[in-house]
Amino acid sequence: MTANEQLIHQFYTAFQQKDYKTMQNTYADNAVFNDSVFRDLDAQQARAMWQMLISRSGDMKLTFGNIREEGDKVTAYWEAHYTFTATGRKVINKIDAEFEIEDGKIIRHTDTFDFYKWAKQAFGAGGFLLGWTNSFKEKVRQTAKKKLDEYLQKASQQ
Repeated sequence: MTANEQLIHQFYTAFQQKDYKTMQNTYADNAVFNDSVFRDLDAQQARAMWQMLISRSGDMKLTFGNIREEGDKVTAYWEAHYTFTATGRKVINKIDAEFEIEDGKIIRHTDTFDFYKWAKQAFGAGGFLLGWTNSFKEKVRQTAKKKLDEYLQKASQQ
């Protein structure tokens, strides 16, 4: 296993153990995170996102594998099994991840998953009917961004 593959293994092992501090330490200060819900997060926001998600994760179980360095990128596959707190519905999210690493730290992290499939699980009939629309996706993004901003605001006051 290469050093970059080991870093990503460390990241997901920490995620499994709900150790957000170790996850946060894998990001460079100039890191950028993207997925279908959280867009263009800087390092501070990405670190807070993981802390927020883990602190609210309750029954979350995570599996990961297929970590491979391919050229200047590292890819991985992971699955999260959890209860979506907003609706109480069970979700299994299957995610392909891509990382760019510089000087032993993640500088770019992009997670890709089927938003419609996720929305159907997380929101039930509403996700089934509207989960494929841009307006629904944008509403979910805005809600997630608002929750992250509130989390960051609260953390800065402590």
